[in-house]
Amino acid sequence: MNSLKASTQEFIALNGFNTLSKIQQACIPKIIKGQDLLAIGATGTGKTHAYLIPIIEKIDVSNPNLQVIISAPTRELAYQIHKHASLMKKVYPELKIRLLVGGSDSQKLLHNFNAQIVVGTPGRLKAFYEANVLRLDTVRMMVIDEADMTLEFGFLDDVDTLLGRCERAQVLCFSATLPNELEQLINKYLDHPQLIRIEDEEELKPQIRHCLVDCKHRSYSEQLLEILPGFKPYVCLIFANTRLECDECYEALRQAGYQAIILHSGLSSRQRQQAMRALESHEYSYVIASDMVARGIDIEGVSHVVSLGFPQELAFYMHRSGRTGRSGREGTCFALYKESDKTAIKNLIKQGINFERVAYKNGSWKLLNELKRTKKAKEKDPEVLKILKKKEKVKPNYKKKKREAILKLERQKRRDFIRKKIKEENKERYRQAAKERGVTKRDY
Repeated sequence: MNSLKASTQEFIALNGFNTLSKIQQACIPKIIKGQDLLAIGATGTGKTHAYLIPIIEKIDVSNPNLQVIISAPTRELAYQIHKHASLMKKVYPELKIRLLVGGSDSQKLLHNFNAQIVVGTPGRLKAFYEANVLRLDTVRMMVIDEADMTLEFGFLDDVDTLLGRCERAQVLCFSATLPNELEQLINKYLDHPQLIRIEDEEELKPQIRHCLVDCKHRSYSEQLLEILPGFKPYVCLIFANTRLECDECYEALRQAGYQAIILHSGLSSRQRQQAMRALESHEYSYVIASDMVARGIDIEGVSHVVSLGFPQELAFYMHRSGRTGRSGREGTCFALYKESDKTAIKNLIKQGINFERVAYKNGSWKLLNELKRTKKAKEKDPEVLKILKKKEKVKPNYKKKKREAILKLERQKRRDFIRKKIKEENKERYRQAAKERGVTKRDY
């Protein structure tokens, strides 16, 4: 960090960083050198500041023209990036940074637009370019954040249009995964890109307890109200599968006296921005959200996650549960289930999730039993058999040590299996989305 400008180091300090994450250490020098970049890393590894830090290092505040565009697939994510980027104004008060998302005051911006850095959603950025407001010929850097989500939400054509007009721009592509359908864009616009892939850092791996709560004859919202007195959350993130279920849950909590924030795509832009501001205020302990809106947003301090049923695509259950237990802390994921959810539960158990069945009764939590693989199934694993058959001197607690070794092996296998499964499901989803748009490998 000592080689960076004093202004850049001040910006880093304003963000409260004592050290840089692995992805930041890998990306920043290459971006400063002007190299195109493809960076793959999970949520929470520090991807946003991996490009914001070199942007403030390279920005020319004396040049009033548009120099940097940052594209994000959702309004909430764009809003969050804009908030982080706005700290640059404490270093350079004259720097002009604009947010372009749906619902912003278009007429005012159309007649009075000036910015050196723009953060926005792909559709909004394209609309302002087509209105001759954005001059893309002056852009020197374009960032595509959460590129896999951009593809998944169908915005790749808008990004394609923008990149086609940024003829001399350095292109930085950040993503959690690398689906095959992104290759066309990468091959077309990135010039000999540097590939950086950061696996989960050991200290960032989540430590999550998975609990099942049977709804029986109750609705999800009714069961949720039954168990909420058993929570003492810093932030409890509640996922519903549909907008209607989000609204029903929000109304149930409101009538029961709980103050909550609701986030889903059916809200107006103003409502979504108000919700994001309320989220940042840390005044609310309960957040009700849909999967699409919550993906990519960094919500601090999530101690509890609640799933009202299971998503159709089980990979989203992993996205949900991964919102807690960050940075080595422990977290708990409660899944409220009905008879119709049992197939999803069985599939997740096969993927390595160890569920515990719990109930909240008489003011305390009761452990009913764990749902996991049978002993017989475990002992068919040759690596487990190897541990069990290992001959060693009988010492105190030797059986306990063998059990711990088996549990450690199972946890590692479970993590590997889940990562593989999520990758396979993502690939299939992207393949289907591409097929629906008429994109085939021949088009590449």
